[in-house]
Amino acid sequence: MTKPHLTIVIPSYKEAANMPLLLEQIHSALGDYPYDVLVIDDNSPDGTAETVRSLAEKYPVSVTVRKDKRGLASAVVDGFKLAGGDIVAVMDADLQHPPAVLPRLVRAIEAGADLAVASRYVPGGSVGNWSATRRVISRGAVILSHLLLPSTRGIKDPMSGYFMLRKDVISGIELSPVGYKILLEVICLGCPHQAVEVPFIFENRRAGVTKLSMVTQTDYLRHLLSLMRRTGEFRRIVKFVTVGGTGTLVNLGLLAVLKEWAGLHYLVAGAVAFEVSVVWNFLLNDRFTFRDRKRPDGTLPGRLLRFNVTSLGGFIIYIAILALLTQVFGLYYIVSAAIGILIGFGWNFMVNSAWTWR
Repeated sequence: MTKPHLTIVIPSYKEAANMPLLLEQIHSALGDYPYDVLVIDDNSPDGTAETVRSLAEKYPVSVTVRKDKRGLASAVVDGFKLAGGDIVAVMDADLQHPPAVLPRLVRAIEAGADLAVASRYVPGGSVGNWSATRRVISRGAVILSHLLLPSTRGIKDPMSGYFMLRKDVISGIELSPVGYKILLEVICLGCPHQAVEVPFIFENRRAGVTKLSMVTQTDYLRHLLSLMRRTGEFRRIVKFVTVGGTGTLVNLGLLAVLKEWAGLHYLVAGAVAFEVSVVWNFLLNDRFTFRDRKRPDGTLPGRLLRFNVTSLGGFIIYIAILALLTQVFGLYYIVSAAIGILIGFGWNFMVNSAWTWR
């Protein structure tokens, strides 16, 4: 059988020193597999494009120089448009993505996957000698993507910049990433049917300087917000807030009635009012906010039970803040309750989105 042709897209900026060894290792890893390498260079002043062209007689490589754009993610998108292969791989030019992993990604695609991710966070994978700070930032970024973008939850390393896909996964899809995390676009907008992860160990940069900066982290947050808008998750949060607003009115109104008219202690009244508002919020969220994410094997009582269990953390936050602000700081109990509700909101949305309505 004829093997599908592979195009490897490599974005680059000032990577001339890495190109000879990178192309040599790619060729050694793939052997006689049909492939070509497409370097998308952002007009590097160090002669990256010239270096690539000088190697074109030895390896199946070409280079496209962009003079009016800059940025890794947009370079990859341009590479997708120019790629001629049936399958397309994306990897960095700095040798932190070991080319020896390419055959395993190819085998995963040939076995039926339409997206194969080189993963640092599956057994056998590693981030190498990263600092503790960088490890925490990376894990935090993964957690944020899993919480805010549900389609990424089946992949342990959606931040990976090293992956391979069948080209039809992104056919007809308008990709407009911000920053470096192009895989998020592919997962959220391409909607691959079968994604697998292949472990790899993140290597040290061989030459040049890292492109990571505080701007990179800011771009990631902007990218999350952009994808939330385009996938409808931002509208979901707006709905959740709206439902929560009505639940707050129920909570505070019932609290006042039970405290002022029924004469209950404000903590007892707060507990009763909180549970009534939980049921109110659940019914509205189940009907409007998460109606597209009800599991086929789920039941209304089951979802209500999960919602109540999840709300326990919010309840503890609510009661603790209500008591603290009222008894210690002397705030009016209605104000204390409102603050407790606000702080518990984040917990409720994140956990319910990830568990009650997965």
